[in-house]
Amino acid sequence: MSQTLAKLVKEIRSCSLCADHLPLGPRPIIQVGSSAKILIVGQAPGSRVHETGIPFNDPSGDRLREWMGIDKEVFYDEKKIALVPMGFCFPGTGKSGDLPPRPECADTWRVKLLEQLPNIKLTIIVGQYAQAWHLDKGNKDNLTETVMAWKSYWPKAIPLPHPSPRNNIWLKNNPWFEEEVLPSLRRKVKAVLK
Repeated sequence: MSQTLAKLVKEIRSCSLCADHLPLGPRPIIQVGSSAKILIVGQAPGSRVHETGIPFNDPSGDRLREWMGIDKEVFYDEKKIALVPMGFCFPGTGKSGDLPPRPECADTWRVKLLEQLPNIKLTIIVGQYAQAWHLDKGNKDNLTETVMAWKSYWPKAIPLPHPSPRNNIWLKNNPWFEEEVLPSLRRKVKAVLK
């Protein structure tokens, strides 16, 4: 990790910018290395991830690793994979799941952090909040349409639905995702990590 990136990570991990809005307090959770080739952009850590401090250390992470065709050893290697959610801290829970990521994170840290990741060959964009920021005006009217248009962002980026078990109905209703998108994703991940 470069000195500049190490300094930035230290600043991020001590951030308390939106502490007053976080029910469990600040605990910024990211994984980055300047040599990382894959960037995974999620929404924000869940409560379980907040407890452990390990990104995607939950059923969503298990499914995401399965989608990518990699194991935990590869997934948690910061020299290969950067995990940079839109919000670095658990935002709390709402009526139908976790609240949206706090906007202060992206506004304060995102551009600075991404500038320190020069070797990214594939950006995996998980969920609507991440897609809205990373695809800018390139995202479609809704998550399903954005994911269906995955080839228009390929081969540098790929939008995915959230791998949460809450999305089992979406996956059942959209079998094309597992049949068409996931094989391409696995091949690309394998090629990038060679």
